[in-house]
Amino acid sequence: MRTVTPGQLAQLQGNPKNVRNICILAHVDHGKTTLADVLVASNGVISKRLAGKLRYLDSRADEQIRGITMKSSAISLQFQKESEDYLVNLIDSPGHVDFSSEVSTAVRLCDGAVVVVDVVEGVCPQTHAVLRQAWLENIKPVLVLNKVDRLITELKNSPMEAHLVLQQVLEQVNSVMGDLFSTDVMKKGTTEDSSSDVKESSVTPEDHVFDYSLELDHTDDSNLYFSPEQGNVVFASAIDGWGFRLEHFAKQYASKLNIKEDILQKVLWGDFYVHSKTKRVMKGAQAKGKKPLFVQFVLENVWAVYDAVLVRRDKEKVEKIVKSLNVTLSPRDTRHNDPRVLLQAVCGQWLPLSDAVLAMTVDQLPSPLQISPEKVEHLMCHTAQRFDSLPQPTQNLKEDFLMCSAEDSAPVIVFISKMFSVDHKALPHNRPRPLTQEEIEQKRELARQRHQEKLAALTNQTQVPQQDQATKENGNDSSSTSTLIQKKDKVDDDPNVFVGFARVFSGNVKRGQKLYVLGPKHNPSHALQQMSDAPGDLSQLKHVAAVEVEDLYLLMGKELETVDQVPAGNILGIGGLQAHVLKSATVSSTIACPAFSPVYLDAAPIVRVAVEPKHAGDMSALMQGLRLLNQADPSVEVLVQESGEHVLVTAGEVHLQRCLDDLTQRFAKIELNVSDPMVPFRETIIPPPKVDMVNEVIDHDTNRITKSGKEATDKKIKWGGSILLQTPNKLCSLKVSALPLPEDISNFLEDNADLLRTLDRITKSSGDISHHQAERAKVTAETLNRLTEFKSTLGAKFAQAGRHYRDAIDQIWAFGPRRNGPNILLNRVAGYQRPSVWDSIDKGEVKSAAQFRHFDHAIGSGFQLATLAGPLCEEPLMGVCFVVEEWTMQEQLSEKRQPRTNDTLTNKEEIQATRMAEEDVSSAHSDTFGVSMSPRSHFLSPREHKLSQGVDEESQSSGDDSDGEMAESDFMDRHGPFTGQLISTMKEACRQAFQKHPQRLMAAMYTCDIQATADVLGKMYAVLGRKNGKVLKEDMNESLSVFSIQAALPVAESFGFAEEIRKKTSGLASPQLVFSHWEVVNSDPFWEPITEEELMHFGEKADSENQGRLYMNSVRRRKGLYVDEKIVEHAEKQRTLSKNK
Repeated sequence: MRTVTPGQLAQLQGNPKNVRNICILAHVDHGKTTLADVLVASNGVISKRLAGKLRYLDSRADEQIRGITMKSSAISLQFQKESEDYLVNLIDSPGHVDFSSEVSTAVRLCDGAVVVVDVVEGVCPQTHAVLRQAWLENIKPVLVLNKVDRLITELKNSPMEAHLVLQQVLEQVNSVMGDLFSTDVMKKGTTEDSSSDVKESSVTPEDHVFDYSLELDHTDDSNLYFSPEQGNVVFASAIDGWGFRLEHFAKQYASKLNIKEDILQKVLWGDFYVHSKTKRVMKGAQAKGKKPLFVQFVLENVWAVYDAVLVRRDKEKVEKIVKSLNVTLSPRDTRHNDPRVLLQAVCGQWLPLSDAVLAMTVDQLPSPLQISPEKVEHLMCHTAQRFDSLPQPTQNLKEDFLMCSAEDSAPVIVFISKMFSVDHKALPHNRPRPLTQEEIEQKRELARQRHQEKLAALTNQTQVPQQDQATKENGNDSSSTSTLIQKKDKVDDDPNVFVGFARVFSGNVKRGQKLYVLGPKHNPSHALQQMSDAPGDLSQLKHVAAVEVEDLYLLMGKELETVDQVPAGNILGIGGLQAHVLKSATVSSTIACPAFSPVYLDAAPIVRVAVEPKHAGDMSALMQGLRLLNQADPSVEVLVQESGEHVLVTAGEVHLQRCLDDLTQRFAKIELNVSDPMVPFRETIIPPPKVDMVNEVIDHDTNRITKSGKEATDKKIKWGGSILLQTPNKLCSLKVSALPLPEDISNFLEDNADLLRTLDRITKSSGDISHHQAERAKVTAETLNRLTEFKSTLGAKFAQAGRHYRDAIDQIWAFGPRRNGPNILLNRVAGYQRPSVWDSIDKGEVKSAAQFRHFDHAIGSGFQLATLAGPLCEEPLMGVCFVVEEWTMQEQLSEKRQPRTNDTLTNKEEIQATRMAEEDVSSAHSDTFGVSMSPRSHFLSPREHKLSQGVDEESQSSGDDSDGEMAESDFMDRHGPFTGQLISTMKEACRQAFQKHPQRLMAAMYTCDIQATADVLGKMYAVLGRKNGKVLKEDMNESLSVFSIQAALPVAESFGFAEEIRKKTSGLASPQLVFSHWEVVNSDPFWEPITEEELMHFGEKADSENQGRLYMNSVRRRKGLYVDEKIVEHAEKQRTLSKNK
């Protein structure tokens, strides 16, 4: 029975000092949901006997079947300590890497986190991830070392051995925290050091060196680490319902040992022991071979209880323990056949886990009133934006954040981290209401009257009328049944209701209140300016919508309770915003509030599938279902490709299956056809290989033998070189070459894509000096310093790359694709010194836009298109450097035109013909590989044709003196036909330069972490080998006899991998897949056996297709591109097998 009503919880929301917003974070299967069950049971929501079995916060059917959490769920709990009531808003988050976006949405709303670690498995990959997420969101963590019972029952450790294991796990967790801390301190120190302007000429760069060790020494880290004596660590066994802090045992033994409680708490953990004669606490237990206090007074008592109850089942000893612990047991517990029930009853009263965890939460984690200024600035502005660049009314809101005031005068600020779907019948006003006693009596009386009427009708009527009456009643019953079915169908057809998962940071949210929904692109500066020009007119604001709050909910797991208002500092559900909020949003009563910084997503979606309905008539239902799915899942992406396919992009295989189940069962409710997963690839080039497929050194001067046995015509293979192409109108020529970027440079560019986006935003504003200065003023000093450091690091990597990249840092034209990718365009055109992309960060000012050549943008656009879709299978390029070596233009229209008498076409006809020629560019390139046709030459006058051949070059500087004829404006217009021709020519030149090098595909790779015992190691390696995986590292935990294997696995081969490895190892090994990097597929997609050794080894037909060709053909086939494959292979002539007679 519930001990706290929703009304009482709503009253506790009014005191933010006693409110704690926490989330539970852990690796998968480390015990988060079991711990949450124990905490929920403390409020009487579920029975304590069902804690750990019911999984109350896992309300989805697939969560119960798989046994893992797939979504974040919140519940409000009451906890009383020292006659003071506290409200704990608890969020249980998933531990599977596919659902790390749910962790991000939970962490954003909390002030603290309970990190759960399995003491047997230790720190796992997802433990690293959740600690990093908590660190990035500036929330304070506490630690629960769970599953201590496994050290007793499974590993059979002694108390001394268990003490060593606990110390090792604690050191591992603190090591992760130390790495995060030192990285953050060094970053801040570098920023402060770089931002200080050293203007004295006497100070040399050698003298100005930043000392990282000094900064670490001076930074306070006393509250950073987990330490049992500080009270931020709980030792627990959630499945058995017990847990404790050192504080619990310090209270028990303080009077016995005659030591103050606070002093005993500090020495209970560590290298301390009690001297047997003096009864004093001494240091050096390990050196002297003594039992530490923690072993003697804590672990041995726990081991004794397990030994008596679970191992030996000694009833007499159990009675003594129960009596000494002052525990009350029910007869049912003592007579139960399962000793685990008795153990849970004893330990649950002796060391209640819920009290230990909730007390630690109240003591150690901050309240909403203690929110830090750094976290407020992190929420209000993006990483690359300075807080003081925001308008003054926006900066004033920082004080409202810090005060967390719930007064009516305080501005309302709410952040919605995600939208979650709720069945319409689960809403409070749609749930069946329990009947009162009077209503039950009325229904009973009506039922009695109907029964008496039926008896009277049966006795007074004959058989035939009875049959007629029965027929009539059956008809009425069938009609009423059909009516009920129609009503049920009508209820089932009701749309899903979306509720916002939110937190109030300031003000008091009330039902019926009118607020503003601020989109992610909302700019308070522009909004305030427009509102001052036209007060009250919201039509001018693109990213602001006025809404009325319809419903407010208290989140109680799978149940919702209606409330009228929610004050600041609390977590709530908001209804009625389905039409205005897609995934996340900021809701406020003032437009001066900025849009909150986006939620950090640890795992980017990478697995794609195309979906379509089995019946074409269900297409509208599919589109509606996809829209609802996109709104309900924080990390899924829904795309419509150019071919018309509807594509789902998910984080992994488990996430994909959950999305498909939601689509078919909840949102679309139709049958689907799902394609095979579409895995992204990248295209790249490599240096010419030095060995062939049979590991023979390639000697390019030796004769090459073809399949026919004849000597090859080309005795020497030449890789590389430049491509020279002309535009179709012969007025411009480009010479482009390609180079493979070193791997460290391409990885460096991809890791710093956010910096490249910031650099692009500053550089794009360079045409307008005032706009550029405003954009640069918004960028934080830290970001500018990171850009400067990025440039210097990139320059150093170029210097180490060789002579091809000499001075490349100052020749960068653009990055691509999308202006922030891992490909580079270099400018090595003689005589063209275009402004550098680094000017805006080097000097704080930009050069005049007149320094750019005409049509400079067209070269960049062609490069962007070429890097967005490569020639192998239209996938983006990666790690390629294109060099523009020559760019010659014959500026035909640069001088003032003379009246023409010999022209047979008017200007209008010329323009039309030019546009027709532009439309034929693609076909001209496809028909003439490397040679451009010139359709426009048929429409040129003799003088124009002469100029187009490069004659009259001295007149190129008089372009500004033109008389403005239509043909001249057609040539010089930014969006005219010549621009399109130049873009197409640049794109084709890049593709052909790319094809003059050895081409390879790059596959997306997962990092696969597996823990397995020695007896299943061989089976696990066999599965990895079949899936083309590579073992990177193998460690053995000697105390546990468990191997930790880290492997690299192609994403394209990962589907079905987890299920197969669990089947082969009988569930003893379960992999955790996280996207890691891109790796070159070594096999050449176009390789065929040529040399005698290759023909001898692989055969004339090379029957075994290489992996690169398989990947390339699968992508080309999916995209509808041409695939070079034989329909019939190795065919034989048909013959009869019957004997001749």
